[in-house]
Amino acid sequence: MWCLPHPRRAGHTLVLLDTEGLGDVEKGDTKNDVWIFALAVLLSSTLVYNSKGTIDQYAMEQLHFVAELTEHIKVKAQGGADAEEDTEFVRFFPSFVWAVRDFTLELRLEGQLVAEDEYLEHALALRKGNSKKVMDYNLPRQCIRSFFPTRKCFVFVQPASRQEMGQLDSLPTSALDPHFLEQTRRFCDYVFQCSNVKTVKGGIPVNGRRFGSLVQSYVGTIRSGQVPCLDNAVTAMAASENEAALREALAHYAAGMGGLRLPAELGQLSAAHGTCEAEALRLFMQRSFKDEEQGFQKQLVAGIMERYANVLAENEAVSEQTCRVLLEELSAAMQQKLSAGLYSQPGGYQAYDRDQNQVVENYRAKPNKGVKAEEALEQFLASKKAEAEAVLKADNLLTEAEKHVAEEQQKAEMLEQQRKVAEEKQLQTEQLLRDQERSHQEHVQQLEAKVAEELASARQEAERALQSKLTEQEAMLQKGFAEKARLMEDEISGLRREISSASRSGSLSGLLGTIREGLRAVANVSAYLTSRRQSGKGTSNPGKTPTPK
Repeated sequence: MWCLPHPRRAGHTLVLLDTEGLGDVEKGDTKNDVWIFALAVLLSSTLVYNSKGTIDQYAMEQLHFVAELTEHIKVKAQGGADAEEDTEFVRFFPSFVWAVRDFTLELRLEGQLVAEDEYLEHALALRKGNSKKVMDYNLPRQCIRSFFPTRKCFVFVQPASRQEMGQLDSLPTSALDPHFLEQTRRFCDYVFQCSNVKTVKGGIPVNGRRFGSLVQSYVGTIRSGQVPCLDNAVTAMAASENEAALREALAHYAAGMGGLRLPAELGQLSAAHGTCEAEALRLFMQRSFKDEEQGFQKQLVAGIMERYANVLAENEAVSEQTCRVLLEELSAAMQQKLSAGLYSQPGGYQAYDRDQNQVVENYRAKPNKGVKAEEALEQFLASKKAEAEAVLKADNLLTEAEKHVAEEQQKAEMLEQQRKVAEEKQLQTEQLLRDQERSHQEHVQQLEAKVAEELASARQEAERALQSKLTEQEAMLQKGFAEKARLMEDEISGLRREISSASRSGSLSGLLGTIREGLRAVANVSAYLTSRRQSGKGTSNPGKTPTPK
């Protein structure tokens, strides 16, 4: 196997798989050739079969294993009739190139010069009749015509003289026959220009990772004595790719959110969450495919939701700790005055109230406290309630009426602070709901684009198969095989129905309607955060509170 950057297509890799020669008498097992040929067919987008001399009956007989492919390759896991399998092959088989080496004849048919492709089509022409001899003659030709979507032929003269052939590897290019070099150039140009990207069932493109998965799947199946199945191979490849896509997407999200400086305001976290989730989802969509019932995408939704909730909980804990430390620092002077009895003197309550208001003012002026700012202040003021009442009661300078006014003012201030806490929590709840809706819309929009892309690939696959069948049907009619052409009509009609029914709007409407609620069901961040708090993983344990970053 040789891999190199594609000389004509940026971002693509050209992979050449060179099999051992077929018909090796030393192997003594004709099954070996069939399996080699089957594996080459399964792994390639362009299959180059080379023979020597001419395309005659002997050369065709050497391709007898083409007729055995139906016994060595399955398309569907739940197999139907052999005829149904046969019609599927043209959708997934590679283009077929017949390279004829050491060609010494002129390209003439009935005295007329012909192109290489015409020479090949003449060799693949069917004979009329139903005798065993005719059917044996037609079988490999019919299989090549039916299985491979396109056919191409190249003939090559001998590259050097007979005397120099033994040292061909050491000859400079200038010593090779110019006709051979020109034929080689045309052959390479065709491969570079016309070979399609390797795809599997559904028109899904194959990259390096997926190719490795296919090789392992097919070879493992053959070694176990079973018949390789395209459906099973694609299913196994999809499971592996989708698991990797899920891990990669979640890791990307975690890395993005892990770089945040806490505590942060909820709006900052929300913006970062939206960006990281959209990027993670794009990574997932780029790598995943055949995600049946969006099982892996739902795992991604749940995984991101859990990680977001954990970040929110950590942010709350850091905010709570930051606010607590700040309030302790700002109120330290008050504690010293309280211990020194300065607030126990006449007029002490007025001083106490003034100092506490200053603490609150300084606290509010301090930035970067995070989402627990108001709640931490409420808890602080509540913790000072008994202290404030004691100072007020001990202040002999105030009349009972003035004390009553002060008590009412304390209650009003506490109620106002509680209102601010409730407002803070309401705003946070509303932000989480907006996050949830934005997340849902992002997933639906990217899924819609993904499904549209997969539908387009599937349609293109069916359209290529349809074009191949129409070309073959026309050829059959021109050669007088009206019955064979008529028998192809069912296949052609089925492909046309498939292309017509692959309506983007109808397919997407049904699919998205099915999964919309499923995605919503696993994306409730607020509910998860509440559950986390109730289970003791929230911010109630200061000993486990993360320190500010």
